[in-house]
Amino acid sequence: MQTFIEVDHYQCAKGTHRTEGDVFLSKKILPENRVISVLSDGLGSGVKAGVLSTLTATMAITCVAGNIPIERTAQIIHQSLPVCSERRIRYATFTLVDIGRNQEVRILEYDNPPYLLLRDGEIVAVPKMVTRLPSRYGRKTLISVSSFTAQPGDRIVVFSDGVVQSGIGTPAMPLGWGNEGIQRFLQELIHREPTLSARELAHAVVRKSLWNDALEAKDDITCGVIYFRTPRRTLVLTGPPFAPERDKELASIFSVYKGKKILCGGTTATIIARELGKQVRVCLRNLDPEVPPPSEMEGADLVTEGILTLGKAAELLAGNLQGGAQAPSIKNAAHLLVEHLLDSDIVDFVVGTRINEAHQDPSMPVELEIRRNIVKRIAHLLEERYLKEVHIQFI
Repeated sequence: MQTFIEVDHYQCAKGTHRTEGDVFLSKKILPENRVISVLSDGLGSGVKAGVLSTLTATMAITCVAGNIPIERTAQIIHQSLPVCSERRIRYATFTLVDIGRNQEVRILEYDNPPYLLLRDGEIVAVPKMVTRLPSRYGRKTLISVSSFTAQPGDRIVVFSDGVVQSGIGTPAMPLGWGNEGIQRFLQELIHREPTLSARELAHAVVRKSLWNDALEAKDDITCGVIYFRTPRRTLVLTGPPFAPERDKELASIFSVYKGKKILCGGTTATIIARELGKQVRVCLRNLDPEVPPPSEMEGADLVTEGILTLGKAAELLAGNLQGGAQAPSIKNAAHLLVEHLLDSDIVDFVVGTRINEAHQDPSMPVELEIRRNIVKRIAHLLEERYLKEVHIQFI
């Protein structure tokens, strides 16, 4: 059975800072069936820390993607990073995860909190080879390298010291949350919800850390999760087929699909409802002036309007969904669509190519793009930013 590698993260900035000093970057190399992820923690917080952590993570991914051994990568970064003149430490730390063919995993840790491997809901201890990198100031930096073969259901959890040290100085956690506290939290959470996604788990860790800090982070808080799981699939139908005689084919694609099913477009929903003998009912709860309301139809997980909702979803995906911004209290159809897409691993778009004359009206807003272009933009964002597998079929 195919195993999908889901990668996601969540973070929030220290105190009143608007920019995180941590960064989590990922890259999927399809020809090599490879995924590389890096969590880097910049010294301090704010913009300066964010620049240094971004530089570090980018260097790490570039080196490893270029097949430079991870031990040599650590040396290159170690020699390149500036050193704080007062504290005599590097301006950034990082954890690098390199997943190759057959789920062969290598992890490099450079002064970050140790990662956790969860298998069947339990913490697994992985042997690590520790190496010292000399410093021109005499302080030696320890790096550790570990290797293992991931199994279906495994989760790799990485986090910054803002997670480990959250709650420090409080009566309940005078020394902070600590590795043992984090381990207990993860085990209890996964025992309750064994299929929890990487996205949901990262959110849960950051929310708990923020709660430990009385809802005002004392340091940048970041958690990244890599989950090896059976892929979750979602079908998105949008737009009527070019030839009306293919309406039955569109309905057949919808009815036999194994996974979540989403309809984007009033005409699309009308075609499916007519061909399958269903009814479409508009939901008038939680109306939003920017996006038409969603609808309901038996057999569909979500039914929305077409172009406007897709355009807004693309805008949301291009934003900072993994930052600490407050989620809207009322979710419109675009928010619901994005949630379904991010909770999926494989997204199959079937795009009708019949032109809707209303979308060519020059009096319509500039951002009202042609349907197929918006779908291509969403697909690109899902693949490049969120590491999803996306297929597009035009009909």
